[in-house]
Amino acid sequence: MKIHEYQAKGILKKYGVPVPRGEMVETREQAIAAAQNLFNAGATGVVVKAQIHAGGRGKGGGVKIAKSVEEAGELAGKILGMTLVTHQTGPEGKVVQRLLIEETLPIEKELYLGIVIDRVEARPVFMASAAGGMEIEQVAEENPDAILKEYIQPGMGLQPFQARKLAFKLGLKPAQINGAVQLMTGLYRAFEETDSSLMEINPFITCSDGRLFALDAKMNFDDNAMFRHPDLKTLRDVSEEDPLEVEASKYSLNYIKLDGNVGCMVNGAGLAMATMDIIKYAGGMPANFLDVGGGANAEQVTHAFEILLSDKNVKAVLINIFGGILRVDTLANGVVEAANKTRIKLPVVLRLEGTNVEQGREILANSGLNFIVADTMKDAAEKVVAAARG
Repeated sequence: MKIHEYQAKGILKKYGVPVPRGEMVETREQAIAAAQNLFNAGATGVVVKAQIHAGGRGKGGGVKIAKSVEEAGELAGKILGMTLVTHQTGPEGKVVQRLLIEETLPIEKELYLGIVIDRVEARPVFMASAAGGMEIEQVAEENPDAILKEYIQPGMGLQPFQARKLAFKLGLKPAQINGAVQLMTGLYRAFEETDSSLMEINPFITCSDGRLFALDAKMNFDDNAMFRHPDLKTLRDVSEEDPLEVEASKYSLNYIKLDGNVGCMVNGAGLAMATMDIIKYAGGMPANFLDVGGGANAEQVTHAFEILLSDKNVKAVLINIFGGILRVDTLANGVVEAANKTRIKLPVVLRLEGTNVEQGREILANSGLNFIVADTMKDAAEKVVAAARG
């Protein structure tokens, strides 16, 4: 689950991480009032920042500096409602519905801090770099040695000596070291206690007066841990998510939209990945990742089918099921029910194996519907790619 910058900063503030003064607004009038409050409090300028679930907002025109209340209002009026296109939104962009009005700061250096789970090491890694303000992927590709890493022992957390080591390597002044240690340890506590999967502070800044701030903040959470955090679940902004992914989550389906034209329904993430690979191998492009799970029932299968067909890019559907917990006859009943309900006209290719497979094939054969049954995954992929091409 992703959240907005202003929400992430609200969380970090609770952990003692210094963030600029600011306020989320949804209208031009609110933006003017927020800017006035900041100027009254001594700000010399304000930043008007679009709040969408994507990076690269500044390059796309979604981050502007205002030197007066009037200018802040003008900028807010222009940015609110605009379709902001960045390298992470895709060409369709995202409509800006919220802004963060924030004080400007006397920036001296722009640095980078980040925490992720290293799957190979099976533990969190705290990263830092002097190349703040840049895309960390670009830094990693062009100059991997510029990324400093400290691996964190589970159960112990980020130790002060690790934070000091990073602070010194970043070239911070001696008077800033203790503040940096407190900031970094606060970041890690927030990461751990909220079950984050990603935390990025880009940039982490030093000011000409010696202060340190998290100038930007990005936090993603582990969806599987959200049952422990009902307060965090309320931060979800479904307007920033793909509507089909939101719909799928209502039925405990794992769905991710992709760019192809072959709809995929599979049970099990490993089989789903293999199915997408073999579709590519056959010369096609998967339109989605849809895992109905090992214990799906006929109702979930029906909803999964409806979600697949809601994607206008889908020209053919491949259903690849290995019946273990999810019996093949249950899947077949769900497919027939969904096909009748949606009056599907697209070609549907099925590759079925496992528990009650013969009963499942009989249900499909007696359905009166024109399904294409394949014997192997390779056969299924070739047939569905051919069907998608018409």
